[in-house]
Amino acid sequence: MSIPRALTIAGSDSGGGAGIQADLRTFAFHCVHGMSALTCVTAQNTLGVQGVVPLEADFVALQIESVLGDIGVDSVKTGMLFDAPIIRRVAQLAAQLPLPNLVVDPVMVSRTGARLLADEAVAALRDSLLPLATIVTPNLHEARILSGLTIETIEDMAAAAQRIAALGARYVLVKGGALGVGRGSDVFYDGKQTVVLATETVDTPHTHGTGCTLAAAIAAQLALGEPLPTAVRLAKNYVTRALHHSLAIGGGQGPVGHFWPLIGAK
Repeated sequence: MSIPRALTIAGSDSGGGAGIQADLRTFAFHCVHGMSALTCVTAQNTLGVQGVVPLEADFVALQIESVLGDIGVDSVKTGMLFDAPIIRRVAQLAAQLPLPNLVVDPVMVSRTGARLLADEAVAALRDSLLPLATIVTPNLHEARILSGLTIETIEDMAAAAQRIAALGARYVLVKGGALGVGRGSDVFYDGKQTVVLATETVDTPHTHGTGCTLAAAIAAQLALGEPLPTAVRLAKNYVTRALHHSLAIGGGQGPVGHFWPLIGAK
């Protein structure tokens, strides 16, 4: 029996809401065998991040090589890559191995606007990894950095998606979760045309891990053999349902409900 396989290259979230924990739960929900290569370990909870310890770039690469050399992969998702050496090392492997169906979630700015990557790391991601991506999934803050454009409308998102595609990614999905008017609408660009993907807006404060989950769901659908436009639509539907069943745990922002069917959801 052929089992779809997906690899996440990202950081660990000790609170379980984002990072590899969210990715692996998303893979499992889709009946895809999930594997991981850790880039950093965080101490965090629903209130915030209390500490981060990165791994050496060569050890990140060793994890990837170990998985690919034995088990193999059908899709790969990158999340928090932490610094320029790790980004360049992952890009080197993506060019050499290669890493199929590469979904790049360019984690550099949080949804609230907090900067997560230094300028050197942003440049490494833009110049070395994005040209190898099958699809890149920036939020509005990240799309502004990558495109150099001010983004306030759906039309601005479309222009940013086209400019980001010019950096080399085959497909771009600009996420509109932080948009004022049109919140909940994403813009998908396939290199020729832009399509606005609108879903209902879910009114919940518990949205931790939304971006990680969306990118992981796209990777899972690609591992299952879905064409990319279909994978994006199915992933958005999954995230919307997970938001409907987000978890009010801890004293801050809880995570989306990755396993909503298992907790009594209809």
